[in-house]
Amino acid sequence: MTSVSTPGGARTENGATSRTRRTARLVRGAGAQAVRILLLPVLLVLLWWGYTATGSSYYMPTPGVIAGAFAETWLSDQFFVHALPSIGRLLAGFALAAVAGVIAGVALGLSPRARATAEPVLEFCRAIPPPVLVPLLMLLIGVNLQMKLAVIVAGSVWPILLNTIEGVRAVDPVLVDTCRCYRIRGWRWLTTLVLRSASPQMMAGLRQALSIAIILMVISEMFASSSGLGFRIVLAQRQFAIPEMWSGILLLGLLGFALSVVFGRVERSVLHWYEGARAASRGT
Repeated sequence: MTSVSTPGGARTENGATSRTRRTARLVRGAGAQAVRILLLPVLLVLLWWGYTATGSSYYMPTPGVIAGAFAETWLSDQFFVHALPSIGRLLAGFALAAVAGVIAGVALGLSPRARATAEPVLEFCRAIPPPVLVPLLMLLIGVNLQMKLAVIVAGSVWPILLNTIEGVRAVDPVLVDTCRCYRIRGWRWLTTLVLRSASPQMMAGLRQALSIAIILMVISEMFASSSGLGFRIVLAQRQFAIPEMWSGILLLGLLGFALSVVFGRVERSVLHWYEGARAASRGT
């Protein structure tokens, strides 16, 4: 007997083959991306290990010693005593800076007269390094949660504020006239046109502010604090617990990486329309 192939069977086989090829391409792409992400960190760890393998410096322990100290220190109640409060203060300060920066940035971006009046004061305040304000805020507010939040807000608000101002100023005048013709005013005009048009620069400012907020969170906890990652790192340094000190630095790096990944996902979700518009403009 001879077998007869039908067009339907050929289509089914071709469809299965196509799905297999797509799956294989996705697997290869994911593998290549994983290699690109992990290659440099692995090389840096190997270089560190090779440099510290001789044990020539007490202040430069091997990655294995740091990993052991990390597990002993942070996979315990120390994480809840020091790391979680720091993360809470970081997120609270960042949220306050975001709200203040966006509101003030929109107001100044929409009003040239207010912007011209406030610009000298803003430039003066922006030039003051936030760590310098820590002793002053300790005197004015006291050594408490409000002081730590004030330090984070005082430094991280500026990228959000300035990027929001520039984003609002750069709103397309044609779109402004279009909204006026369609009588789109008030809150709808603000949310549909102004905030949406300024959102790419606002998200850029928020990304910069997040990095600054992490730095200021640590600095605020190094002064007269009894908890937090900054306090724990300084305490380990003063007690010459060098592996524990390095483990705190490692935890900060992992925290920054995790927040960057989360923020990137939020940014792609918020700016999906912007990326689509850019892709369409490149295609044309």
